[in-house]
Amino acid sequence: MSNLDLSAFADLGVFTPADGAEAAKSFYDRWGFVVLRDYVGPDVIDAMEAECVAAQKGVLAGALPARHGSTKYLDDESKAEQFLNYVEHVEEIAPSIDAALATPVIVELVTQILGADYWPGRNGVVYQDARPGRESGYTRIGWHADWQAVPHLDIWPGTAFTFHIDGTSPANGFLRVVPGSHLWATASPFENINKVAVPDGTPPARGYTDTPPPAPMPLGFEKIHGEIPVFAERGDVILHDAYLWHSAARATDDDTMRRHVRGGWHGGDRALMDTETGFVKNAAR
Repeated sequence: MSNLDLSAFADLGVFTPADGAEAAKSFYDRWGFVVLRDYVGPDVIDAMEAECVAAQKGVLAGALPARHGSTKYLDDESKAEQFLNYVEHVEEIAPSIDAALATPVIVELVTQILGADYWPGRNGVVYQDARPGRESGYTRIGWHADWQAVPHLDIWPGTAFTFHIDGTSPANGFLRVVPGSHLWATASPFENINKVAVPDGTPPARGYTDTPPPAPMPLGFEKIHGEIPVFAERGDVILHDAYLWHSAARATDDDTMRRHVRGGWHGGDRALMDTETGFVKNAAR
């Protein structure tokens, strides 16, 4: 891995304020993702890191409600007693996240992508500590598209955001994507990423077109023709479409850190939103 030259991907899909929101939106529409750099100030990211680390410690110590903890997507749930990989609904205890989400270009882009009436994802905002060390119960997640988590509800389309507290690389893991895959009509799998049966009412496929993918989506970590790595620096924000095929590459150095804050928005049937909680009705949270 150390001899692999990935420099060509270092700034792939990266847009700064000098590029303008229109250019970022055009790239997103074509490829299904975009990396926003230098839009969120370092002071906001510093505050986000401090607040999220404090929340992580608070949940693990039992000082915060258990609803903020999670063992979803872990390779080894037994490690959750000693280490916490996820803090759910972290926006409730980390005010810097709302400040970051109010960044004008993010609001502008999401409005252009989903319309002015978009609404928040079903699990709120999640802080993820995806470090690969021995104490961690997480290593990586296999190929999926976000709509597959709730494929039977008409809450789609959607887009996801990730604020990177740590930069990413082959050493600490990174995002793998298949550019343009959001434009395919991806077939619904027999089981979703939680290893449970797909609910009744799930359509046979979803996407922005009727074009079928060139090959089925694997449920594991196999190499996919056309996939690329997407790298981020500290403070970068990645937006990616809910129909985009993506996965995470495992870190190669167990002494590294990979922490980020993630969530998303829906642009589908707003009648499915619970007006009291702001989240999806009748969906497990």
